[in-house]
Amino acid sequence: MNDKIKARLGVLLANFFFGTSVVAVKHITPSLILPFALTAVRIVCAAILFWILYAVKPVSTGIVKKDYLILFFCAMTGIVINQTFTMHGFALTSPVHASLLLLTTPITITLLAAWFLKEPLNGFKIAGLFLGICGGALLMFSRDLSSKAGDQQWLGDLFVIISAIGYSIYVITVKPLMAKYKAMHILQWVFLFAVFFSLPIGWSDLQKVQWHAFDGLSWFALGYVVIGSTFLAYQLMNYGIKKLGASVTGSYIYTQPFFATAASMILLNEQLNVQKIGAAVLIMTGVFLTNYKKK
Repeated sequence: MNDKIKARLGVLLANFFFGTSVVAVKHITPSLILPFALTAVRIVCAAILFWILYAVKPVSTGIVKKDYLILFFCAMTGIVINQTFTMHGFALTSPVHASLLLLTTPITITLLAAWFLKEPLNGFKIAGLFLGICGGALLMFSRDLSSKAGDQQWLGDLFVIISAIGYSIYVITVKPLMAKYKAMHILQWVFLFAVFFSLPIGWSDLQKVQWHAFDGLSWFALGYVVIGSTFLAYQLMNYGIKKLGASVTGSYIYTQPFFATAASMILLNEQLNVQKIGAAVLIMTGVFLTNYKKK
């Protein structure tokens, strides 16, 4: 098996972790652990694991002092804001809604790149932005009666969109740093900076966690979120970017709704309806058009 096939399988596995982690979060949040607490646990544990890797194989990062401020901003947008609103959104909305709304990330990146980086908008990108916004609006204004999300589902949808915006700002900001430093070194620092915010924010909720109430399945769900969809997934995505490139690796985001939908239908008995299918078509078409390039 060559490196490219391994990379494709690795990226596919990473998106499997991302997609199915929505179900794991729903299992433990907010009944066993509140979103702020889960965010703190996720970020702190991931930061520890990243720096353990550095301790095992120490390499000089060579980061310039002025770039630490950019890394700090990346930590705030791509980790603290993104993860905090993601966990809250997952707790309040349905897994299918969450996975589809996360697909708006590439669309948001395109919009922000046009605004801040002055990247040109052509007809395909404008049409893609319009369709993606329509798909997101269709999800937010349609109530999912098959879900256990409750009356606050619209708020959960909004939180997921905010998390996507936070991650999009992170991608735009970190782009220059990716050309200067290794992705692993960037992840080590942004997660470390994020700890100093996520831990104080989640400290009160951490005191309320009834750890003795966790059964085997709950501990597995927590480990799945921390290790699977954070530590391992980031490693696999970095490997994919190195071997396949950012654009090919990013295209695998289309698989996330499939994994999330299959897992939620099997484990949570959620159902597909016309609104979900229509929103999926609109959002996926929008993502395709915003990334389409004429040959």
